[in-house]
Amino acid sequence: MLRILAINPGSTSTKVALYEGEVPILNETLRHSVSELASYAHIPDQYAFRRDCVLSWLKENGIELSSISATVGRGGLLRPLASGTYRVNEVMRRELLQSGEREHASNLGALIAGDIAAMVGRPAFTVDPVCVDEFDDLARISGLPEIERKSLSHALNIKAVARRAAADLGKSYEELNLIVVHLGGGTSVTAHRRGRMVDVNQALDGTGPFAPERAGGLPVGDVIRKCYSGRYTLEEMLKKVAGRGGLVAHLGTNSSMEVEGRIAQGDQHARLIYEAMAYQTAKEIGGMATVLKGDVDAIVLTGGVACSRMLTDWIAERVRSIAPVRIYPGEDEMGALVQGALRVLNGQEEVKEYQ
Repeated sequence: MLRILAINPGSTSTKVALYEGEVPILNETLRHSVSELASYAHIPDQYAFRRDCVLSWLKENGIELSSISATVGRGGLLRPLASGTYRVNEVMRRELLQSGEREHASNLGALIAGDIAAMVGRPAFTVDPVCVDEFDDLARISGLPEIERKSLSHALNIKAVARRAAADLGKSYEELNLIVVHLGGGTSVTAHRRGRMVDVNQALDGTGPFAPERAGGLPVGDVIRKCYSGRYTLEEMLKKVAGRGGLVAHLGTNSSMEVEGRIAQGDQHARLIYEAMAYQTAKEIGGMATVLKGDVDAIVLTGGVACSRMLTDWIAERVRSIAPVRIYPGEDEMGALVQGALRVLNGQEEVKEYQ
């Protein structure tokens, strides 16, 4: 039985899991305190510390490195690439180790996976990083030639759930047109045409609906005036858009459960903001339906915030006339990583080389 070690770094934690085939036998979230991470000026500087935390976890659980068939780490902000499973190679490592504008905790996943696999001569992979780009050329054009629309999304969970929904519909992913929405701290609304993710709102700091921590699309003139008001630094404005926008800005929390609790207690302002988030999400879904020329087999809602029945009911009410709505609450990024590695190890898919 193939043993796969999966690694998924977040801003203050590292999720680790050991699978035998598709069955998890160990999983844990390793927490990192703010004080532990404060000594590292840049996110890439953390990778050796986090790698050693994973190695300690394996040792504590009596797992010999030699028993692991392969490792797989969540992919980060690489250059645009096609969907699939990629071997962690030296080109990828060099890019992920660079400090600068494109720093993100997910960049550490492939680095840690590569280091641990190299210790015992095993392969290391990453699967469907956030930079998966299958755009048509039309989708790249913005109103300014010097600004191109980018494909950045929750690609790992989106692709895995798209395949799951297709199987539940008795079809292959490549046979269907789908709109898949990942509802998390940010919201990715994606159009899939016959196995390709051909459009997405730029969920990291771009357009689309506001979300628990993202401001979403904003009136550009007002944003420019704020930038030049002298009241905010570049870093503060970027944080307002991604991190302190959306529900955080309006209601002071990123928790959908807390917002629902306020609504249950009669907070009409919380209800207005929460329903507006559903309204904007539904409106983006309608836009993606036009990308597919109205030929939509299903609308799929997934991600942690899809656990909110109130929110998904509001969204479904507005979009079910487009196509049937299927809901897969939560996310299984660890399982999606392992499935990608297994497809390669079992000969179902060719491994890709990052160049």
